Amino acid sequence: MIDPHLAGGLDFAHRLPTQPPLDPGRRTLGLFDQGDAILFVPPSIDPRRPTPLVTLFHGGGGSPTKILPMLEEHALKRGFLLLAPQSIFPTWDLVIGGHGPDRQRLDEALAEVASRFLLDPARFVFAGHSDGGSYALSTGLANGRIVTHLVISSAGFMSVHRQEGAPRVFISHGTKDEQIPIDRSGRFHSAKLREAGYDVEYVEYDGPHRWQPPVVENAMDFVFN
Repeated sequence: MIDPHLAGGLDFAHRLPTQPPLDPGRRTLGLFDQGDAILFVPPSIDPRRPTPLVTLFHGGGGSPTKILPMLEEHALKRGFLLLAPQSIFPTWDLVIGGHGPDRQRLDEALAEVASRFLLDPARFVFAGHSDGGSYALSTGLANGRIVTHLVISSAGFMSVHRQEGAPRVFISHGTKDEQIPIDRSGRFHSAKLREAGYDVEYVEYDGPHRWQPPVVENAMDFVFN
């Protein structure tokens, strides 16, 4: 039997907070000397009330600060915590060769957030763009016991060696994407997931390999409405 960790399995479990909450704004978690995760805390968050958490994965060569603008305004408007981890390598380890240190660091970051805020188990979201979309999709499907929604933008692949639960999936892809052609990615992934019985909303837009604000708005409606 395959080690669940090698298949992307997380050890995270919801728990009651034991540490003081972090102040509003962008806050590093203080877990790693290099490549620390950033948590964006809207001013409206009440740490004593169940709060949705969206974990947002950057693209290849990216960083938390580059990807946070994709969802930061939505976190302010809709009142959710926004976690942006940093890959150890220029992109996520799964893209290079398989689940490893990035999975472990993600587990630590999620546990740290849960130690400071009461998280809503009904809105525990993985999201990402490009390589981050591939990582969110693959890791989210492997952890459907905790991940409730996936928001996937321009993902190149999904690598799934185990499936848990049934997270709802929003996939978007640009018809003019020259970096990751739509036929072998967005269209292929959405069809395969529907065949497997997942609840999938698939959106194509007239654009290149970049996330689009109107489509991101649709994705947030998918998660929170």
